[in-house]
Amino acid sequence: MPALLARYERNERGRDFAVGDIHGHFTRLQAALDRIGFDPGVDRLFSVGDLVDRGPECEQALIWLAQPWFHAVRGNHEDIAMRYAKGNPVDVGSYIANGGEWFVTLDPARRPSFAQAFSQLPLAIEVQTDAGPVGIVHADCPVRDWSRLGIALRLRRAARDRAMWTRERLQREDASGVAGLRALVVGHTPVAEPVVLGNVFHIDTGGWMPGGRFTLLDLDTLEVATDAS
Repeated sequence: MPALLARYERNERGRDFAVGDIHGHFTRLQAALDRIGFDPGVDRLFSVGDLVDRGPECEQALIWLAQPWFHAVRGNHEDIAMRYAKGNPVDVGSYIANGGEWFVTLDPARRPSFAQAFSQLPLAIEVQTDAGPVGIVHADCPVRDWSRLGIALRLRRAARDRAMWTRERLQREDASGVAGLRALVVGHTPVAEPVVLGNVFHIDTGGWMPGGRFTLLDLDTLEVATDAS
């Protein structure tokens, strides 16, 4: 069984970045990485999930997941794809309306390769930095203290669902934060600019949307990376 919480040691050679929801726009993402001088030989990129749906390049998700410098948590869109591929109940009309048409119309023989790759994604990632650990989940941490997250994800389906689906913290403007972390980085809910509530950074700035952009958050400085030129 794949780990629900994956841990990464401090990057001794390069930089670590987190990026918001990608939604099948990998060419746009690569352009954003090029602008900050991302070096795949030493740098790492951590994704908050939702690699697929809505964009034209969803099938590239498998190529990116195979890269040794790219690490993602599972988002709600990967979760839906897994359920659909397994024949579990899915509201197909809603799925298509939310960008899943590419997967519904995909050759059924090809769906298992995506479902298998998505099933290997953790629901949470912890990255060590000089100033302390940074957590990454798709939507939110379902517990107030990060130290309790691992057992909550193992034992409670509700905790796993909240990690991928909830929007409550942003809706309530809840700045209570998550104990046991320097910062938590999430996506799931599009925002015009990065929003910080307590120590929780919401960074889905709609790089997959017309007029949006990908926010690349430096995990050491907790600042948004800017053009390297």
